[in-house]
Amino acid sequence: MQGNLAGLKTQQIRRLERLYRRKIPPARLLTPELARQLAEISHEIKRQVGILLDRQGAPALVLVGDHKGLVIPPLKRERQAGARLKGLRLIHTHLKGEPLSQDDLMDLALLRLDCIVALETTPQGLPGRLHGAYLLPQRVEERDWGFIEAEHISLLELDFAALVQSLEEELARLSRTGLEQDRRERAMLIGVTTKPRRVAEDSLMELRELAGSAGLQVVDVILQQRQRIDARFLMGRGKLMDLVIRALQADADLLVFDADLNPSQVRSITDFTELKVIDRTQLILDIFAQRARSREGKLQVEMAQLKYLLPRLMGRDDALSRLTGGIGGRGPGETKLEIDRRRVRERLHRLTQELDQVRAERRVRRGPRQRHGLPIISIVGYTNAGKSTLLNTLTRSEVVAENRLFATLDPTSRRLRFPKEREVIITDTVGFIRDLPQDLLEAFKATLEELEDADLLLHVIDLSNPRFEEQMQAVDSILASLDLAGKPVLKVFNKMDLVDPEAAAWHSRQHDGVAISAVDPGTLEPLLTRLEETIDRILPRQSLSSSEQEAVTAALQERDKPGVLH
Repeated sequence: MQGNLAGLKTQQIRRLERLYRRKIPPARLLTPELARQLAEISHEIKRQVGILLDRQGAPALVLVGDHKGLVIPPLKRERQAGARLKGLRLIHTHLKGEPLSQDDLMDLALLRLDCIVALETTPQGLPGRLHGAYLLPQRVEERDWGFIEAEHISLLELDFAALVQSLEEELARLSRTGLEQDRRERAMLIGVTTKPRRVAEDSLMELRELAGSAGLQVVDVILQQRQRIDARFLMGRGKLMDLVIRALQADADLLVFDADLNPSQVRSITDFTELKVIDRTQLILDIFAQRARSREGKLQVEMAQLKYLLPRLMGRDDALSRLTGGIGGRGPGETKLEIDRRRVRERLHRLTQELDQVRAERRVRRGPRQRHGLPIISIVGYTNAGKSTLLNTLTRSEVVAENRLFATLDPTSRRLRFPKEREVIITDTVGFIRDLPQDLLEAFKATLEELEDADLLLHVIDLSNPRFEEQMQAVDSILASLDLAGKPVLKVFNKMDLVDPEAAAWHSRQHDGVAISAVDPGTLEPLLTRLEETIDRILPRQSLSSSEQEAVTAALQERDKPGVLH
């Protein structure tokens, strides 16, 4: 028994405890005997009284509130295999003859109860009118609720077990649609913003692409515009309730917010729902963790994930509150949470040392090309702009190139020979994205050091993307944050075959760039000409001896061996 027990007499507490002995038939929503007991004790103590019943009709918990309402504590995961509702129904009293409140409906939605019932208590302490509600498997005429009404419990004719079974079967049927072939995790995308709607929709579109790149199946997208962001839930409580209902109806496993949630917001939202909750930063980190192949890339991603995790470590169950300590120790020892935090910090320290070693090894490998003055061109750009495809076409390589965000993370260097017999090193780097997580940017500094040594940055732009101008600005902003704004840059407008030729020509003239199609080698001749002219202007030609050329070639081959850090 839980709730507001202060001031109750011993006899009243015993009467409440006896409610645990009241088991009702599974087919009955409520029996007249239990309704009478609830009404009598509630009238006597002038407080709302509730009882949670499982599907067998056995009491799971008795609750005592005040005259206005009662508080339901966190419930255990008591769902049966394949069930989507909680498997519990709440029967509680209302002292002022009021119907179901908005808080009642919110509890029904957020806790995914089978049903919630408000039982009016008459001035004589007898059960009166009954008000019930349950969640509908799908929205009907803009309603998410089904209602049960009866003037008295004795007049209610309802097979409750059959009702719940039909609800579960309909939820299972709707969730199986399209799932038999698609076993991916199902996600709902949520955008809460004060920005103009067009900007918010563009951001959600990019979040959908990120979700697809992470291997998620997007089942719904929700956008809410607000005058001010709620500091606790990001969105309003009513919208959060609607979100949980839609997640249940869509059989979603995961909520992905198009924002950076602070630890308290994550706690507040997860307290309302059993669904997993992640934000945009964590989604990007998950993608990087999936894509990292080299040891260096894995180290960098792990460091970024741990930096993200550290402030979000929190106690989620009783185990984290237990103290550890042995005989002879001073004090009670450390809490489990403190131990977890200490281990994370120790791991971060070791990762920092390993990445410092990686940087040193990278500097050694850069030595031959720096000594011989071989020009370096680094390809930069927004993720999925076609950087790896361009590298493959220019150098006849077979670097992984896919039509999804962050398909490749590990930098790759290749030799490129110009028509006038001049060789350069061309390097493909990790793609950028709007609001790239700062922890990730810090962790990838070892990789991005390639850009510091570059003589020319090749900024690849996806001309077919309607947001390409915003993407250009995002890349320029990241380059400025890396103190690379002063580097020579040649803008390359890719995917010209997917847009109007006149528009491609106009944009390339406006930015003094070159329009190409990375998949069509026939369009790359103007780019090669511009590259050669730019390199000749930046660096005068230097002839290398045969031994120097062999040394550079050997260094490049060593860099490109599978599993070797580069």
